[in-house]
Amino acid sequence: MKRRRSLFLHLSHIRLLAKKFALVILFLFAFVLMLVNKTDTILIEKTSNVATDVVSPLIDLLVVPAKLIAHTYDYFKDLKEIHADNIRLKEENRKLNLLYDKFKSLEIENRLLANLLNYVTPPKSDFVTARVIADESDAFSHSMIAYVGDIGVRKGQIAMSDKGVVGRVDRVGYAYARILLITDINSKIPVVVESSRVRGILSGDNTSLPQLVFTPLDAGINIGDRIVTSGVAGVFPAGLPIGKVVSVGKNKIAVKPFSSLEQLEYIKLVNYGLDGLLKDDELKQKSGDVDE
Repeated sequence: MKRRRSLFLHLSHIRLLAKKFALVILFLFAFVLMLVNKTDTILIEKTSNVATDVVSPLIDLLVVPAKLIAHTYDYFKDLKEIHADNIRLKEENRKLNLLYDKFKSLEIENRLLANLLNYVTPPKSDFVTARVIADESDAFSHSMIAYVGDIGVRKGQIAMSDKGVVGRVDRVGYAYARILLITDINSKIPVVVESSRVRGILSGDNTSLPQLVFTPLDAGINIGDRIVTSGVAGVFPAGLPIGKVVSVGKNKIAVKPFSSLEQLEYIKLVNYGLDGLLKDDELKQKSGDVDE
């Protein structure tokens, strides 16, 4: 029993000495490294370079699986997006094919109806652009003067802005033309309500809002309805935009023109070849010459 105890004490003493000796060795090794670092930087740099050369390939080798995993993930992600886009495009293509089929059937139906009704296509047109040089609007008339030069403008041609009809050519001089606006009291234009196809006459009253007259009492005209030309009387072709209804009263339906007539600088004088009004005037003039 005493022998075992003495052996245990002896081993404990050896361990304590070993710990002290190891601490001294570590201290000396650190001191040596510091000394070498101060005295021989070339050796340290070479050692560092060698370590870098050895470790870098290992790091690159370890990075390869990570890159491979990242590329594989991106590939399957892109593949999923391509699959979704493919489904969407197929659906859009199906809808476009349906619309195309409807379009072709409507085109054939339109051709058959046109042949059945002996439908006449709208006339071709040509136009010139004229600059507005004077506004002659007052309490008794609404008109303007435009410079047309010698480009062959004729009475009855339609005056339009980029938004719709503003009037028609009333008189033509050597280089100027007088434009009778749709708000003038002498302006009467056959029109139709675009949505309900109710016909009427747009009559100017020397205010900024011409009136829609000669419409049925039960026409059901509402605020916001678009008013376009009807093509009746052979002066204005059908479908030209004019304005929209802004108020509906018992005996008064006001229409606001799409174009701001007070701010016009340029107008387009369009010739549709519809000379209904011109023929009437020419016949009157000829009859007057005959009477004389």
